[in-house]
Amino acid sequence: MATGEGGGLSIHPMDQFIVKPLFGGTEIAFYTPTNVTLWLAVAVAAIAALFVLGTRAQDVVPGRSQSIAELIYGFIHNMVEEVAGHDGAKFFPYVMTLFLFILSANLVGLIPMSFTTTSHIAVTATLALAVFLAVTIVGFVRKGPAFLAMFWVSSAPLPLRPILAVIELISYFVRPLSHSIRLAGNLMAGHAVLKVFAGFASIALVSPVAIGAMAAIYALELLVAVVQAYVFTILTCVYLRDAVGDAHH
Repeated sequence: MATGEGGGLSIHPMDQFIVKPLFGGTEIAFYTPTNVTLWLAVAVAAIAALFVLGTRAQDVVPGRSQSIAELIYGFIHNMVEEVAGHDGAKFFPYVMTLFLFILSANLVGLIPMSFTTTSHIAVTATLALAVFLAVTIVGFVRKGPAFLAMFWVSSAPLPLRPILAVIELISYFVRPLSHSIRLAGNLMAGHAVLKVFAGFASIALVSPVAIGAMAAIYALELLVAVVQAYVFTILTCVYLRDAVGDAHH
């Protein structure tokens, strides 16, 4: 937020998403430490603190951190078994890692002056492509050419099957795009709105309203952070079911 040339209020809600080198300069190479690198590391450190340090005692009567870790573990394990099936449960460690990373990155991004790494399509697209490739490879390894049967809707009338097969194929290859944009778009939009109300909070006449709106939006963003991590994870389980389960067409 800044003052415009005419003395009016100038708010730049998208500036918070700019990638910047940590140690000055403007050039960014693949090896340059940036604010994205820093906050990705913070997200990973938060997971390690909860699951490594928080559960090292392995108490029979768990403490607060151990209880949270066990609750998350049980919740994700049950979800993988229910959605992806018994065979899909073999991929629980991967799904658990995805959920924890996205949830941690989303929540860390709500810290004032932090950087929301999962608001960048480069991060979410990498996660989505990893899921897409894993599901495709597992599907062909486990089923061979029979994996392609998922694109053939055998329950439909015969003349429609080729058309539906093309639609199913396009839908399959669009998965990484929709998977990644859903996560990044929701977080970017929420944080941008939050930044706008933060700018209005500096105006005396609207300050109380703006602060109240900020509190409400912040609570909503906290919910979105959890829900979007859950949605990304459960969609991953649905895609895994296609690779390891029986055909549903």
